Amino acid sequence: MPQNVRLLLLGAALAVLAACAAPAPAPAPAPAATPAPAVPTFSPMPGMPPVRDAHNVYADAGPGMLSDVARAARPMVYVPHTKTGEVWTIDPTTFAVVGRYRLGGELQHVVPSWDMKTLYASDDTGNHLTPFDPRTGLPGASIPVTDPYNLYFTPDGRSAISVAEARRQLVFYDPRTWAVQQTLATPDCKGIDHSDVTPDGRTAVFTCEFDGRVAVVDLVGRRVLRTIDMPTRHTTMGPQDIKLAPDGSVFYIADSQEGGVWVLDGAATKVLRVIPTGRGAHGLYLSRDAKRLFVTNRLEGSVSVLDAYTGAVQATWRIGEHASPDMGNVTADGTQLWLSGRYDHAVYVLSAVDGRLIKRIDVGNGPHGLCVWPQPGRYSLGHTGITR
Repeated sequence: MPQNVRLLLLGAALAVLAACAAPAPAPAPAPAATPAPAVPTFSPMPGMPPVRDAHNVYADAGPGMLSDVARAARPMVYVPHTKTGEVWTIDPTTFAVVGRYRLGGELQHVVPSWDMKTLYASDDTGNHLTPFDPRTGLPGASIPVTDPYNLYFTPDGRSAISVAEARRQLVFYDPRTWAVQQTLATPDCKGIDHSDVTPDGRTAVFTCEFDGRVAVVDLVGRRVLRTIDMPTRHTTMGPQDIKLAPDGSVFYIADSQEGGVWVLDGAATKVLRVIPTGRGAHGLYLSRDAKRLFVTNRLEGSVSVLDAYTGAVQATWRIGEHASPDMGNVTADGTQLWLSGRYDHAVYVLSAVDGRLIKRIDVGNGPHGLCVWPQPGRYSLGHTGITR
């Protein structure tokens, strides 16, 4: 065999051997896993109960989740009247009025204390609170407090906050002795009204009904951080009730003149949008599973049902042409929504499932901040029963 042919055959054989010995091609990289949704993290106010579910700050206030203290309470609905200075009590099982207590002044709200051991009827014109024992449903001796249009508690339970609307002040009290701790002026918040707090408990947002804005307050440093104007500033019956979304992503702010709900970002820095609901949007209440938000439209006799996370309108419940649904709450088992009828001397009991009117109860003149008791939860932030 010629030498050149022999060399060609040898080269071909070596090439075949090299190909057989070459490593196999590397496998294609696996597709990257979809990252899990980020869980909000924050540093809570010292002393406040821990947030156990970052996607639902109301997780401990679910159906029937009563504390031992709340379980000891006599089931009752408390109805304060602005015009007659009375608190009426209603048996929620029979719908019968079982008590009428003339306390005087202009009674605005019945507010559960932070530890849920006491309910306070607030009288802003008489400058006092009247405590009720929830075990008996009976009132005690009044407590001097400056202009308590509304009443809230810091998430650590160390302070009660009188929302002194007429004075444009927040007055901090020791809730055991009712000694004044501090008075915080809010001069740029005319008609300071309702409030809710961020999941970490450090920041509160107060609505300013007659200034068309909200005031953002540092509850640890006890100072006003900023005010935020609504995109349209209504100053006659503007921003009223406010509610934090379950995941803390936004605050919902009812605005009566706007006829809807403003959406404020969870950091309380800017207004994102508005959700039209109905004329006289006023009160905001969560379903017991915190999936739905009920908006009372006081000037058209309706309740709008929103998705509590997205704000999407799911339904509108019509109570009646002359109904004026105002303030109230959902029962402990989550089946009923009780509301005061501010302008028609009534209390309405609605199905929290489909909005059906179960009962209309005649009461006195000017029923306002109705409180359904007991409520689930570990502690109360105030108002008519904001529990977490």
